[in-house]
Amino acid sequence: MIPPIKNMQDAFSLKGKNAVITGGNRGLGLAIASAMAQSGANVAILCRDRAKAAEALAELEPYGGKYMSFDCDVTDLKSVIALADQVTEEFGPTDILVNNAGVSCVNELLDMDEELSDWYKVLNTDLNGTVHMTYAFGKKMRDAGNGGCIINTTSNAAFIVNKTQAMSPYSSAKAAANHFTHCMAVELGKYNIRVNAIAPGFTNTELSKWIPKDQFDYINNQMPLGRFGEPIEIGALAVYLASPAAAQITGTVTVIDGGYILSC
Repeated sequence: MIPPIKNMQDAFSLKGKNAVITGGNRGLGLAIASAMAQSGANVAILCRDRAKAAEALAELEPYGGKYMSFDCDVTDLKSVIALADQVTEEFGPTDILVNNAGVSCVNELLDMDEELSDWYKVLNTDLNGTVHMTYAFGKKMRDAGNGGCIINTTSNAAFIVNKTQAMSPYSSAKAAANHFTHCMAVELGKYNIRVNAIAPGFTNTELSKWIPKDQFDYINNQMPLGRFGEPIEIGALAVYLASPAAAQITGTVTVIDGGYILSC
C-alpha cells in the first residue's frame, strides 16, 4: 500500500526521484523532463538524436540534479531490456517511467503502400514501444520493491476522429495505449506501481508550426478555451501524477486539450 500524504509539505516534490523519459529530448518529452528536473528529479533521457539530447541536457543542467541521455530504439525489445540494466547501473532504481516516444503519419489507410509501412511504424513505436518499456522497467521497479509510477503519453486522438487529418494508425495506437494503461494499473498495483496516462491535444511544439493557417484557426475556434496548450502544462500534469499528492491515482487517462474533444 502507498501511504497517503499527511500535509501539503513536499506534496508535489520529486526530490531525489529517478525519472526515465523516452523521447525526452524535444517537444512534450523535453517539457516533462524540464518540469520533473525543476521539481527535484534526476532525469535519464532516452532518445535516438544525440545532438538534440545534448541540447536537452544543457537546458536541464541549471536545475542541479543528475541528467544523462541514452541511445534508445523503443521498438527493439532486446535493446530496451539491455538499456534498463544500463540506466539502473548509472542511476539506481527507477522511480518514474514516462513513455513519451511516439511518431505519427497523415495518410488514409487505402492510400498506404502494400506493406502498410506507415501503419506498422506508428503501432510499433507508439504502442509496442510503450509495452517494451513497461515490460523492462516495470520488472526493475517490481524487483527493487520500492513501488513506482508509470506515465504514458497518449493523445486526445484516442477518443475522436480528427477531421483535419487522416491519422488512423496514430489514433488506434493511442486508444490501445489508453486501455493498456488500465490493464497495467491492475496488474502492477500489487507492487505499488501506479500507471496513468496523459492525453494531450494540440500543443505548441515544433510540429504545430507546420499546421496550415486555415487548419490552425479552425482548431482554435473549436476549442472552448480558445488556444493551443503549452508544453510546460503537460509537464506540470506529469509532475503531479508522479508526486506523492497523486498516491491514490492509478488507471486514469487525463485529457488536457482545452476542451477540443467536446466540440468534435
